[in-house]
Amino acid sequence: MNVGVINPAGPLSASATGALDKALLRPPEVVCRLTRMGAAFPTRLSFMRLLVRRMAAENWQISCERFELDDAGYGTAVYTVSLPDQCYSLVVFANPLADSDRTDRVIASAWDAAFVLFDGIPGDADIDRLRQQAPLQEAGRFEATDLILSRANRSLRLFKYTCDCLANGRQPEPQRLMDVGYLMRTTAVYGNGKFGASDHSRIATRPETQNSFAAEMLTVYLIRLFTFDQLEHIARQRSPETAVSLDRDLKRILGIGNATGLGMAPFVVNHPELLHQWFAAREIALARVRSMSRVELAELQRAEQLRQRALTHLAQWRVDDPAYQVRNEQLADDLAAFGGWLDAAKSGSTGSGLLWDILYHWAEENLSLDAQELLVALMLELYPECTDDLEDMFHVAKERRMDVTMPVADLRELMDSQYDWTADFDFSDAKENTHFWYVSENKLEPRFGVREEEPGADREMPVAIARDMTALRADLAQALDGVTVAEFLFAHPQHRHLVRRVQALGQYPYGEIRDNLLASTCSPLDILRFKLAFFGAAKFDPKSSLWTRICMFQGAPLPDELESATVDDWWLAIWPGDTA
Repeated sequence: MNVGVINPAGPLSASATGALDKALLRPPEVVCRLTRMGAAFPTRLSFMRLLVRRMAAENWQISCERFELDDAGYGTAVYTVSLPDQCYSLVVFANPLADSDRTDRVIASAWDAAFVLFDGIPGDADIDRLRQQAPLQEAGRFEATDLILSRANRSLRLFKYTCDCLANGRQPEPQRLMDVGYLMRTTAVYGNGKFGASDHSRIATRPETQNSFAAEMLTVYLIRLFTFDQLEHIARQRSPETAVSLDRDLKRILGIGNATGLGMAPFVVNHPELLHQWFAAREIALARVRSMSRVELAELQRAEQLRQRALTHLAQWRVDDPAYQVRNEQLADDLAAFGGWLDAAKSGSTGSGLLWDILYHWAEENLSLDAQELLVALMLELYPECTDDLEDMFHVAKERRMDVTMPVADLRELMDSQYDWTADFDFSDAKENTHFWYVSENKLEPRFGVREEEPGADREMPVAIARDMTALRADLAQALDGVTVAEFLFAHPQHRHLVRRVQALGQYPYGEIRDNLLASTCSPLDILRFKLAFFGAAKFDPKSSLWTRICMFQGAPLPDELESATVDDWWLAIWPGDTA
């Protein structure tokens, strides 16, 4: 198995548990496939977990600097996060919203609340400016201090029910909270220059924001905090004599919902170096666990606890999609089979050698892809020492440079070593060209069209890597060996971006999705789930192959719990009373 240079930006060192066996690294042809990507689960290396660990380690302080809401909960709030050397502030504008305007769709133009993550502490002039611009979102005008834009709607029935309970002096039923999992649902969290907000390069060198989507995750964490404060404020204003605060155990099981569509999918294609880093960190951590030559009984007992937690989480995972229902039923059966495997391991009847490696191979042969990837996440959860020194891997600073003096013969060799998988697809077959990706005019959002039925294929996005690399390979086959890349591109300028990509990704073997994104069988949902699982999202609730609802930060510690010894124990959150 040859996966090239796995981790140019971080360690490939021995962990506290022993030396890494590089032969146990799963190769790109196994992990970079859509079906396996679409079975991903959040792990200790998910971005929400990274953020919360940093918040706890660096003693971030969160304060509410303004809370100017009327009796109905409308108005302005500001939450400031104080770091050792920096401050960030979430500026919130809560506004009335007619039921007829309430929608998950990104094309909406009004929301219950609009948010801006501000770089520093905003003054009165900043807040006045943002009060005019933030509710407009895409139509607004923003400045360099405005890092992230977001908007959200209440989960109307659950928010009202919970508020009624608190106003009347009682706690809501945990079951009703868990059936939804959140009181507010974002419809977008925009960063990196979107609609005029600050470009990520402005904060890319800061330790707390250099990793992937760190600023976006902080925004969502603060939105969750505001949701609780707004809820309790409305309850107190409604009935000041009887109102109570939401129990902290119930707060902890509530996250922030999100409705995610195709806007996320092209990112992983357009940032292959970063995609490699995401994959590589997880695969290095997994290989470390699989390399362990000694596993203690306490670790097997902890694995059983996590298995039980996963089963409970699965039972509380509400999903309407029939295909997902079938998958989750199979996953429950597979988790039961894993319980039998653990019993055998405790009795010593699984065989000798690398126990977690034995488990992985057993899962490959006996369990579904969903179960295999869940067990990967479970194994990583057991061993912080195998993951936590990899936390700075989730960014790439290196720029692509093209070597125009490279001989075409050398470029062909690179193609053969990195893109041999593209030969699996016959692009003369209409089924391999069924779809095309394009950007809508009204919202500048990615869309997934059917080539023979919809206009716009002449303006498709350059995400068809398998097809385009096949075309490059065909033209390279006709070029003379002595020709340089410069001469080749003079004759074939349409391949310039592809040649640069081929040359750059020699150091990033996990950088490509090794599937055809135009095929009739392609489901963008697989890409969405993969990316969202790396965020740390859970409870995927697909509404089509093009969008899904999720829950973020469910189970995450509250700001005043960041010093707790269990601050990092919230993988696959479950409700109080069903602890593991």
